[in-house]
Amino acid sequence: MDGAKGLIAVLDTRSFASMWYWLLLALAWSRASRGALGIPPELVRANRRKPAGDEPPEALRLLDWVSLVAPRWRVAPGEGTVLVGAGAFLLTLLAGLGFGYGLETAQALFLLVAPLMWLAVLRVRLAQRLLLPLAQAQSGRLPVAEAAFRIAALVAAHMRVTLALSMAAVLAAAMWGTRWHLLHPNGL
Repeated sequence: MDGAKGLIAVLDTRSFASMWYWLLLALAWSRASRGALGIPPELVRANRRKPAGDEPPEALRLLDWVSLVAPRWRVAPGEGTVLVGAGAFLLTLLAGLGFGYGLETAQALFLLVAPLMWLAVLRVRLAQRLLLPLAQAQSGRLPVAEAAFRIAALVAAHMRVTLALSMAAVLAAAMWGTRWHLLHPNGL
């Protein structure tokens, strides 16, 4: 039975006291902060300067990437309603159980899921905003290099917002976890 007790001690169910919660939080935000919509950051960096030529290869590669990944983030009008309803239900459930009834696990899940949902909304919005310069470049109304510059600027701004959101989410979880430990010593 010592092995089972040791396993239970490692897989502690108290969220804020568990190293697994903090590991999951760190992994979730490091994964979420890696890139925007799957667009390689080096392509964004290469197109952040004002275009000098007509069609540099980096601009074409960035537009190719955006044409592949942006349509995957489209949300149909009917789907948007269902996603908003399901997300609101989940967040309300976690907030009610966690902060209304004082369940530590629900509080921890809320602090993990709520900012990630906000990030998902920001990514859907970014994908919608990227489609306009892409369509203008494909129709010839906007030079390819200028479209790539605009797309790179939008993606870079999104990456800054993602970084700020990740720092705020981890800070909020750490502060709330510290508060929980001070108010509930030894998990009581």
